Amino acid sequence: MNENSQTTVVFVDDDETLRHANSQTLELAGFRVLSFSSASSALTVLNGNFDGVVVTDIRMPQISGLQLFRQLKETDPAMPVILISGHGDIPMAVDAMREGAYDFIAKPFAVDRLIHSVRRAAEMRRLVMENRRLYLATEAATQELPLIGQTPSMQRLRNTLRQIADADVDVLIAGETGSGKEVVANLLHRWSKRRAGHFVALNCGALPETMIESELFGHEPGAFTGAQKRRIGRVEYSSGGTLFLDEIESMPVSTQVKLLRVLEGREVAPLGTNDLRAVDLRVVAASKVDLGHPAQRSSFREDLFFRLNVVTISIPPLRERREDIPLLFAHFLNKAASRFKTKPVEINRALHRHLMEHPWPGNVRELSHFAERVALGLGDDESNSDSDARTSGDSLPTRVERYEGDLIRQTLSENHGDVRLTVAALGIPRKTFYDKMQRHGINRADYE
Repeated sequence: MNENSQTTVVFVDDDETLRHANSQTLELAGFRVLSFSSASSALTVLNGNFDGVVVTDIRMPQISGLQLFRQLKETDPAMPVILISGHGDIPMAVDAMREGAYDFIAKPFAVDRLIHSVRRAAEMRRLVMENRRLYLATEAATQELPLIGQTPSMQRLRNTLRQIADADVDVLIAGETGSGKEVVANLLHRWSKRRAGHFVALNCGALPETMIESELFGHEPGAFTGAQKRRIGRVEYSSGGTLFLDEIESMPVSTQVKLLRVLEGREVAPLGTNDLRAVDLRVVAASKVDLGHPAQRSSFREDLFFRLNVVTISIPPLRERREDIPLLFAHFLNKAASRFKTKPVEINRALHRHLMEHPWPGNVRELSHFAERVALGLGDDESNSDSDARTSGDSLPTRVERYEGDLIRQTLSENHGDVRLTVAALGIPRKTFYDKMQRHGINRADYE
């Protein structure tokens, strides 16, 4: 597809011959052209939602090109207006550029000069409109979509959470570091009938083995050295609400045995007593490794895995839903700008390239931290140099492999997961397509 085919150019000139010739030139370059013989007729289609470029002659009866530019500037200061000027109008055109006109082209001009100016203006307009769309989307997302994302995989994730939120079953969340496992767990709680109870979170990898049992099950005075008063454990405190156990793969084996007993009996015995206390318990556990794989499960008990694995939710890593990255970044950037009381930064071409090309091994958490650096004015060097740094040390086969995977994902997304259309667009046999999807870890269903 021609890169200009989605751009509309409004061309205004009262000279029919010039209007027709220049409109034809722009259409041959791939633009969609709406031509008008007067500024008043052009104004019928130009408003703040117009996402294209305006090209206008300066000298026209009734409303001149300069007057048209000034009216459009009041409607939308960021709308790109290119002025076509005769030799005697150049001083006026220069003044208009100081006021915010995008460019002026002096007659006579080569067609390449017009096409080049319109193409640059169209790119600028696209970025402006994209920033506005992201801002509006993040405003809505803050209220409506705690799990921000518009890709099919994220839509399915939200639908799944709504379906199981009120089901009193334990849930296992699988996802890489920084992918948003606690956000998912919290959302399960907020969307469930348990929302009035406590959401209690415990990172199993952050506590020493000597403390985790006391934290989970509580203790009575004198249960061990230093236990001077009774302590309600996280399990009991979460009764009626939700207990979130993060990095559960790090839980000591001895504690796993006791947790399994609690899950099976729905009752807890604090350290230092044999009394059993009934608990209305729902456990949401999270792991950054695949507990269903024996090699990755390591010392994690198989029976505890099957007890927790009533429902499993997988969170896709950021690199597998790249279409969501600009929206997420805009959300984090607005939050950071508000927090640091800085002026919001617009997403320019270099920054957009960095967002889409960086591998984001730290997922959403890394993206959030990067947004904070950008909000503080510290992200320019990284965003400008990342693409080169990322590939400079890679071998040619590695770069080709990465490009191939990205191209397959992009083509699947464009064809909404349709294998027939995707295979036709890529020009490869169906069997080769499936082999490549398996090698790159691509799930076709994520793009339906």
